[in-house]
Amino acid sequence: MMQQPIQKLWTRDFLIISLINFFLTLIFFLLMVTIGVHAVESYGATTSQAGLVTGIFIIGTLTGRLFIGRLIDSIGRKKTLYIGLVFFTATILLYFVHWGVGFLLLTRFVHGLGMGLSSTATGTIVAQVIPATRKGEGIGYYSMSSTLATAIGPFVGLLLSQHTSFTVIFGLCFVIGVISLASTFFVNVPEVDAPEVVRGFSLKSFVEPKALPIALIIGMAALSYSSVLSYINFYASELDLIEAASIFFLVYSVAVLLSRPITGKLMDARGANVVMYPAIAIFAIGLLVLSQANSGWMLLLAGALIGLGFGNIQSGTQAIAVKASPPHRMGMATSTFFIALDAGLGFGPYFIGLLIPLTGFSTLYLILSGVVLFTIFLYYVMNGRNEQKQLNEAA
Repeated sequence: MMQQPIQKLWTRDFLIISLINFFLTLIFFLLMVTIGVHAVESYGATTSQAGLVTGIFIIGTLTGRLFIGRLIDSIGRKKTLYIGLVFFTATILLYFVHWGVGFLLLTRFVHGLGMGLSSTATGTIVAQVIPATRKGEGIGYYSMSSTLATAIGPFVGLLLSQHTSFTVIFGLCFVIGVISLASTFFVNVPEVDAPEVVRGFSLKSFVEPKALPIALIIGMAALSYSSVLSYINFYASELDLIEAASIFFLVYSVAVLLSRPITGKLMDARGANVVMYPAIAIFAIGLLVLSQANSGWMLLLAGALIGLGFGNIQSGTQAIAVKASPPHRMGMATSTFFIALDAGLGFGPYFIGLLIPLTGFSTLYLILSGVVLFTIFLYYVMNGRNEQKQLNEAA
């Protein structure tokens, strides 16, 4: 039997969409670490108002995803990306308008809407242009663009906030947005079959039912990870490990970047279970190590383990969501995945913040380690056993 030729992954379309995703995520994190300070210094906002200015962006993103998921294939995937990027980039100009905290909140919400439209479109398009036999590998590489931005965005934002003005920061974001928008003209998005028309306001009109089980998994994992994203600096300060904490997310990103090319190929060759079960277990171990950290090396070891764990859960669940859905519902599946991810990351800090006064940081991370371990059972019920059954039948 002749061996099938390896389908090309690194196409121009794949690279451009990954670059656009990198720029979107870079702007998101660059502003995430600076906009609260801008609200306080420029508008005299209170700490709670500054927190709302930071977080309302994610609410806007969720809103955008909820509505664009059902319309993306009717509008057209490339046209949706173009509209989203125009909206996203133009909104950056509103940051230059000083009309008080209320207007800044509105700007952040609207900017989040643009992010929801654009990132849902990029996630849908990249899943379409990746060869079917290399979905896990391709989505793993695509997700690395977000991982790089997660590390670079906060670093650039904090550096600029210390050495320049917010006008320069917003100007840089606008330029990056324009570059992203210009890049869309060089992307070729193949046509897909006409989507089914979903009328009314049923569940299926906003989410892809076949992607919901795996969306629950990423939602729970993201909620647990939000405790690290939002509170690691507070925990490190309590432990007097601020120096180690400054490179925590750099270590996290390196672990993701080194592992995803391997785990993506493993998923394509041997199925999702071979990656997902170890990734969930490693994430739980990372939170356990974090709960017991009393030195810099333990904190950074936790960062590496959490990167290996959550970083690969994220790309793995996205690949599963896309594969589980029919091609004409790919946009809805991508939207469903990101709704769950954003909900966990966006609302997690609030609920976890209510627990911290009762538990303290160390006990909190110990509890969340147990929550993540329980996710192994949920994954088995939601996807793992069916995945194994299909592999056995194909063998």
